[in-house]
Amino acid sequence: MVQPHSEYYIGIMSGTSLDGIDVVLVDFSTGYPKLLGTHFQAYNSRLKDTLLALHHSANDELHQMQIIANELANLYAAATAILLREANIPLDQVRAIGCHGQTIRHCPSDGYTLQLGNAALLTELSGITVVSDFRSGDIAAGGQGAPLVPVFHDSVFRHPSIHRVIVNIGGISNLTNLPPKRHTTGFDCGPGNMLMDAWISLQRGELYDQDGAWAASGQVIPALLQQLLDEPFLNAVPPKSSGRDLFNLAWLNSKLRGDEVPVNVQATLLAFSSRVISDAIHCFCDGAQEVYLCGGGAHNQALVQYLGLSLPNCRIQTTDPLGLEVDWLEAIAFAWFARQRLYGYSVNLTTVTGARHPCVLGAIYSV
Repeated sequence: MVQPHSEYYIGIMSGTSLDGIDVVLVDFSTGYPKLLGTHFQAYNSRLKDTLLALHHSANDELHQMQIIANELANLYAAATAILLREANIPLDQVRAIGCHGQTIRHCPSDGYTLQLGNAALLTELSGITVVSDFRSGDIAAGGQGAPLVPVFHDSVFRHPSIHRVIVNIGGISNLTNLPPKRHTTGFDCGPGNMLMDAWISLQRGELYDQDGAWAASGQVIPALLQQLLDEPFLNAVPPKSSGRDLFNLAWLNSKLRGDEVPVNVQATLLAFSSRVISDAIHCFCDGAQEVYLCGGGAHNQALVQYLGLSLPNCRIQTTDPLGLEVDWLEAIAFAWFARQRLYGYSVNLTTVTGARHPCVLGAIYSV
C-alpha cells in the first residue's frame, strides 16, 4: 500500500533516438521536482533494429508489435527495480510510474499515435500504478498530441521578466517558447539527432557522432542543405509535430545524388539540425533572450557552436543551471505527467497542440 503522503513518482522515457530507456525517481513534495535517482538501460541492437522496422508496414507486424510491447514492459520493470534498489526507496513509497512508451507511429493527421509498452503488464511486473498513453486524448480533441513537454517547461522554467526558450534536442527537436506575460507556445522544429545518428551508423557503424566531431571535420554541401530546408513541414505554421514517419534515411536518400563525400553529408546534416532550431526561434520566438538546451543533442558541441553563431542575441546554455539535468529532463516530465493525471489536472496546452480544449491525459492502470 502506498504511503498516504508520498510524493515520489517514477518517469520512464524512451524517445525517438531509440538509444534506450531513461528512468528517474522524482520527489514532488516541495513543488519543484527533486531528482532522487536515475538509471539508463541501453537497447541492444536486435531490439533497436526491430523497433526501426516497426515504423513501416510489414508482414505479421501486429504480432511483432505486441511481442515487442511485452518485451519493453519487462525492460521497463527491470529498470524500475534497479532504480529503486540503487536509491534505497521501498516500493510502497512510489505513487505511480509515468511511462511514455516507445513511439513507432505518430500520425495525428490520421487521428492516431502509437506508443508500445504494455502498461498493464508493467503494472503487474512492477507492483506500481502506471499512467501511460498520454498523447491519444489530445489527438481525440483535434490536437497534434505532441509535443507535450512544453506544459512541464512552463511549470518549472517560466521567468516573470526574461524571455526564455527551451529546446529539447532528441531524435526530433522541439521547442517551448516562454515569453513573459504571454501564452506559452511550442512545436516540433524538425530533425535533431535522428538523421545524424542514422547516417553515421550507416557509414561508420557508430551509434552517434561524439561531440559532432565527425561532422565538424567535413564541409557543408550548400545545395544539399537547401534541399533539406525546402521540406514543407519546416515552413508549416504551428501547431505541428513530426517523427520518423517523415524524417528517416529514405527521406535523406531521396535528396542525395549518390556521389557525396559521407563526412560532408554529416556536416550538412549537423548544419540542417542547427538551422531548423535557429530558424524556428527567429520566426516564432521573437525577442528571445535565453535559450536552454536539453536532450542528447545538448552534448553535441559542434551543434551548440552552430546555434551560438545563428542566435548571437541569445544566451545559450543547458538546463543544468536551472536545476534539471539535460539527460533526464524528459523522463522527469513524464513522472510529473503521472502526478498530474492522478490529481486530475489537464496537461495539454491548446496553444501548443492545437486541441479544441484542455484535456486530462493518460490512462491509469492501478495495482
